[in-house]
Amino acid sequence: MTKLELQKTANEVRKGIVTAVHSAKSGHPGGSLSAADVFTYLYFEELNIDPKDPKKPDRDRFVLSKGHTAPGLYAALAERGFFPKEDLTTLRHIGSHLQGHPCMQHTPGLDMSSGSLGQGISAAVGMALSAKTFGDSYRVYTLLGDGELQEGQVWEASMFASAKKLDNLCVIVDNNNLQIDGTIEEVNSPYPIDEKFAAFGFHVIQVDGHDFDQLKAAFDEARGVKGQPAVIVMKTVKGKGVSFMENNASWHGTAPNDEQFATAMAELEKAGEALCQM
Repeated sequence: MTKLELQKTANEVRKGIVTAVHSAKSGHPGGSLSAADVFTYLYFEELNIDPKDPKKPDRDRFVLSKGHTAPGLYAALAERGFFPKEDLTTLRHIGSHLQGHPCMQHTPGLDMSSGSLGQGISAAVGMALSAKTFGDSYRVYTLLGDGELQEGQVWEASMFASAKKLDNLCVIVDNNNLQIDGTIEEVNSPYPIDEKFAAFGFHVIQVDGHDFDQLKAAFDEARGVKGQPAVIVMKTVKGKGVSFMENNASWHGTAPNDEQFATAMAELEKAGEALCQM
């Protein structure tokens, strides 16, 4: 895809996020929107996957460690063709395959159930170790929130990944600087994120998480790293794409009402029209 096509697709993913959370009347739009661009890049450029064969053995694996941002992952999966986009309106409904946190037993395209913060990276490390052990070619990717870095298990898993030289593992950190109670510095600062991962033996790459050129360069660089795991630390804006949600911690886990939904969708429609004119 071209950069413009990726931007258009990411805008559609953002529409899907807002639609899903509004339909559920609950959910986590802020962190889903901040990660919409990386979800788009992963599922339309980076990952070796096939919506027609979601369980193909050589597929790349993705673990959403910050599982509460499932609306972003679901919107990307729907856009990629793993299931109908109409399913997004069933988010969190009884009987839906799209629950508040990812469930691999029910949703096509999911490699791991997640939600308890800190645990997803451990699952990803296990997958990467398995690939190394059995000589499999697939790569493993996992997305963490910056607030999630306050969990000790993240660093235990990181130490293990480095010790085992898991160069088939790519950790991604969505550094939007906000969590449910405010800024990550106010709650329990994990900074400096880059230096911490470097100390744990990672190859560190820092990018603007909303710039597709930078994302491409970062993932290309990560794929070339040998003998150590890679981490891409993305500087992002929580609620990106919806003006009244941007950089606002209150939208961490709040659903828009009907009026807010209409405003948000109008903004995203306008952004999509501007991209079509480029």
